[in-house]
Amino acid sequence: MAGESYILMGVAGSGKSLIGSKIATLLSAKFIDGDDLHPAKNIDKMSQGTPLTDEDRLPWLERLNDASYSLYRKNETGFIVCSSLKKQYRDILRKGSPNVYFLWLDGDYDTILERMRQRAGHFMPVALLKSQFDALECPTSAEQDVARIDANHGVDEVVEQCRQAVEGFRHQQ
Repeated sequence: MAGESYILMGVAGSGKSLIGSKIATLLSAKFIDGDDLHPAKNIDKMSQGTPLTDEDRLPWLERLNDASYSLYRKNETGFIVCSSLKKQYRDILRKGSPNVYFLWLDGDYDTILERMRQRAGHFMPVALLKSQFDALECPTSAEQDVARIDANHGVDEVVEQCRQAVEGFRHQQ
């Protein structure tokens, strides 16, 4: 199936970029790291330890929606990294593209905190992790286009869970 966007969602440090790049390679799909599409002011704000507001996120979410729409219109498949912490953000990403699915990398606070402490060169400071968990609106069963992935496992296991979720979404169509 082509024309699909798989959004790797979750709090900072859940492994979205790493897992997204690996699953995209595994399935010969495009990979788009949403962090690369943040406006400069958002990057500066987060780098200073200030959480983004809904207003800050809107232009970023619209850019990501455009990327998803492009994949759909070009009949391509891609994996896009975007925290998608709130349902309203996920709804923005769903607009205009019928084949948008979410892979929710759900991990516990302590595991993700440890991963964040070990990574280098990222603009999101560890101090903002609590605000990410506070902002997270966990998807409910009403959002049938979301698959929960247990991110407390190693990379290979998480990638395999994502592969299985993609297969499941493809069989639903």
